[in-house]
Amino acid sequence: MEEELKCPVCGSLFREPIILPCSHNVCLPCARTIAVQTPDGEQHLPQPLLHPRGSGLPAGAAAAPPPDHDAAAGPACSGGSAAGGLGGGAGGGGDHADKLSLYSETDSGYGSYTPSLKSPNGVRVLPMVPAPPGSSAAAARGAACSSLSSSSSSITCPQCHRSASLDHRGLRGFQRNRLLEAIVQRYQLGRGAVQGASAAPAVAICQLCDRTPPEPAATLCEQCDVLYCTACQLKCHPSRGPFAKHRLVQPPPPPAPAEATSASPGAAQGAPSGAGGCKSPGGAAAGAAGGGAARKFPTCPEHEMENYSMYCVSCRTPVCYLCLEEGRHGKHEVKPLGAMWKQHKAQLSQALNGVSDKAKEAKEFLVQLKNILQQIQENGLDYEACLVAQCDALVDALTRQKAKLLTKVTKEREHKLKMVWDQINHCTLKLRQSTGLMEYCLEVIKENDPAGFLQISDALIKRVQVSQEQWVKGALEPKVSAEFDLTLDSEPLLQAIHQLDFIQMKCRVPPAPLLQLEKCCTRNNSATLAWRTPPLTHSPADGYILELDDGDGGQFREVYVGKETLCTIDGLHFNSTYNARVKAFNSSGVGPYSKTVVLQTSDVAWFTFDPNSGHRDIILSNDNQTATCSSYDDRVVLGTAAFSKGVHYWELHVDRYDNHPDPAFGVARASVVKDMMLGKDDKAWAMYVDNNRSWFMHCNSHTNRTEGGVCKGATVGVLLDLNKHTLTFFINGQQQGPTAFSHVDGVFMPALSLNRNVQVTLHTGLEVPTNLGQPKLSVN
Repeated sequence: MEEELKCPVCGSLFREPIILPCSHNVCLPCARTIAVQTPDGEQHLPQPLLHPRGSGLPAGAAAAPPPDHDAAAGPACSGGSAAGGLGGGAGGGGDHADKLSLYSETDSGYGSYTPSLKSPNGVRVLPMVPAPPGSSAAAARGAACSSLSSSSSSITCPQCHRSASLDHRGLRGFQRNRLLEAIVQRYQLGRGAVQGASAAPAVAICQLCDRTPPEPAATLCEQCDVLYCTACQLKCHPSRGPFAKHRLVQPPPPPAPAEATSASPGAAQGAPSGAGGCKSPGGAAAGAAGGGAARKFPTCPEHEMENYSMYCVSCRTPVCYLCLEEGRHGKHEVKPLGAMWKQHKAQLSQALNGVSDKAKEAKEFLVQLKNILQQIQENGLDYEACLVAQCDALVDALTRQKAKLLTKVTKEREHKLKMVWDQINHCTLKLRQSTGLMEYCLEVIKENDPAGFLQISDALIKRVQVSQEQWVKGALEPKVSAEFDLTLDSEPLLQAIHQLDFIQMKCRVPPAPLLQLEKCCTRNNSATLAWRTPPLTHSPADGYILELDDGDGGQFREVYVGKETLCTIDGLHFNSTYNARVKAFNSSGVGPYSKTVVLQTSDVAWFTFDPNSGHRDIILSNDNQTATCSSYDDRVVLGTAAFSKGVHYWELHVDRYDNHPDPAFGVARASVVKDMMLGKDDKAWAMYVDNNRSWFMHCNSHTNRTEGGVCKGATVGVLLDLNKHTLTFFINGQQQGPTAFSHVDGVFMPALSLNRNVQVTLHTGLEVPTNLGQPKLSVN
């Protein structure tokens, strides 16, 4: 809470806080430092804006200030002139120009102004009027107050940077925030009790220090009214430029603890004393220390002796009864102060509840962020290890490939060397033989024995010719080249290495979806599943794959692929247990499966007649549970359920039976012919019955005629046992004939054919009866 109790200008706890028109607070001494005079170029405004309406005074004319005028909100400034101020005029300040008055009903009083001379904390500071040589500090402050009152002045909020003009009352025109002042005093007392220190500080501290705790103050600027330590004085208030004429003095000694505890109520509230309104920081500290004194409730700034009693809704400010009598708020909507106090307290409490909820969410969010920090640390280490392992694997693969390539080069070199050495040895051998033959022939030619020469000349000639033929074309050419015909194409690999990046890690497979169990349910033989993507997922899913087993614990199969996160599967087995799971996929691949959810379908079937699959002459009513027909010909209607497993029983009650028609009851495929009696094609298995007897019919084959028919009020039961693959019929609780059909296998739907002379009502969700009567014997 301490940040809420600090002034945005000096950074210390509030001293005599005032409320600016923008609802922000600032210390009264700090307000004096940030009040600015309007630049000269902005003072030359049209005459109607500088003078009260109806006055003919020139721009420089003076008027007597009201008795309570204080441009600087302190008695030391009460002697200043307001001749050129915003509140000046013959009317005594009651008739102000709309665009310049803080209390104008046609203008908010806000303006915009860009400061040019700023203090170290970013707020424009009013250059105080330098004191004449030999004058006192109080006189200098009086000169500053006179400067504020003698020219147009404004104050800029240090938080929202909105500017507000000062009227003839100066800073006293702003309301004192007594509530905030009391909270600051309580906070100071509580902090002093916790720290075991006295209410008054032992030494004055620097008001601009960034250190914790602040350094002791070494100097006080009388013009700025700010305490500085040695470092901050050199940094923020050098003795040159605009600050060269400022007077720096020793900080005043703090009051003794006994004086602080014995402070009067007026001093506790920071009321002006005889020493003047421009108090020193030490005096403000002394006033704050008097929190134990009786609290003074705020009074009307217009009528200082009157307490607030009403609240002006239009101006959003408390007012006294004199404000209402004088007519300033006479036409405004006013309400009792206590009622508005309670109402605003309730509104604040309600708003605090919302802030409290947001604070809880923020705490949870911070915990989540801290968990993310830990996850980032862990994931960073994992990714580093993964990267090192991947790079090491690449280096190992490159090293192995390098060894293989070196082996190939070695083999190629050894092969070339062997070929060259073989050729050298062969050529050397032939050269030695040829040279020996040549030398021998030369010696033979030197002999002069013709007979001896001719004896061996033929053989020598042949040998020389054979030796010559050995040096055929190509025999004196190398069989291998000294160049290696091996070229390593490493450019693609180098490009791949240069392009190697973490793109494959940015888009990963999506995580496992989370099943929303509160939305997963079954109805009859249908199952609905819902799921969602986990929070904080950075790998979005392009779609989902829903898998379901066969209801007997068999293999999973895909039943849905798409982008939806809600899916209903129809046509399941009744009284069966199914396992379902879902996984997500994107461009990087398929993610892991979710947890498996177990779904149990209904034990018995609840269904009605299907208006979409019935013949157009069929008429349904009673929520599609009652059927009749508009035609004299038999027409077929099916049920909304389909059976492929289990034992199922339903009944049809005959509501109307005229002229002895032949309705047919049974089961059929979805593709049954619907414009003739049930059972005449190969897609239906039925029993048709009149008022005396019944027959079983399939593929237009009539079998097992049985005595006993139906009438109005009769009940026909159908028992489909797909475990035994049989179909049996009952009339009024007694089995009609033997088992009608055996070897019934596949998917069947309840079916009925009737004409306009019959009306029946369907009853479903029935348990299989155990007290059915014995079957009637059939008559062939």
